[in-house]
Amino acid sequence: MLRLSLRRLLRTLGALPLIVLSACTPSDAATPLPNAVTDTPLATAKGTETAVLAGGCFWGVQAVFQHVKGVTRVISGYSGGTKEAAEYYKVSSGTTGHAESVQITYDPSRITYGQLLKVYFSVAHDPTELNRQGPDVGTQYRSAIFYSNDEQKRAATAYIAQLEAAKVFRRRIVTQVVPSKAFYPAEAYHQDYLVHHPYEPYIVINDLPKIANLQRQFPNLYTGK
Repeated sequence: MLRLSLRRLLRTLGALPLIVLSACTPSDAATPLPNAVTDTPLATAKGTETAVLAGGCFWGVQAVFQHVKGVTRVISGYSGGTKEAAEYYKVSSGTTGHAESVQITYDPSRITYGQLLKVYFSVAHDPTELNRQGPDVGTQYRSAIFYSNDEQKRAATAYIAQLEAAKVFRRRIVTQVVPSKAFYPAEAYHQDYLVHHPYEPYIVINDLPKIANLQRQFPNLYTGK
């Protein structure tokens, strides 16, 4: 029932005038984003890899990547601080060093890390907002890529440089590229939040448009699962 309701909401959003959807678009891109030049080709065999990304409230970022082809699991959580500080009310103080993040598990034979980054910069959040996303303000809502190996670090830094050189954003990208030390899953009530609360005003205003934009901009990567 919840899944059918979400699809109905997305159809409604898709029927809105383009100017309305543009106002809801999380990115400040002046032009469509290019593919990452520095990327690895699709793997020849099925496998499992992970990526950890932060871009504001994890509810919407989780929901976006749950609708991306090749992604098998997305968990909302905390990155950047200690295990003892990885609790929602502590993180919400903005003093723990944590950022609300998502851990994305994906099959590299179906989608590349560079393609995930393109979705991240295009529709999952606005990488030009410093320590905030929309109505959410604080370092816990910062834009950050937590890389787990040199390959991810190289791809992330190269793609940011590529986007900056192409001037696809009207403002400077403020996304941090930092090593991933640990990822701590958030409390159970934060997981799949959009699926369970599709009509909540925050979700309707801030997060459903992201999924509508994903479907519109990435029809080959979008999955309605």
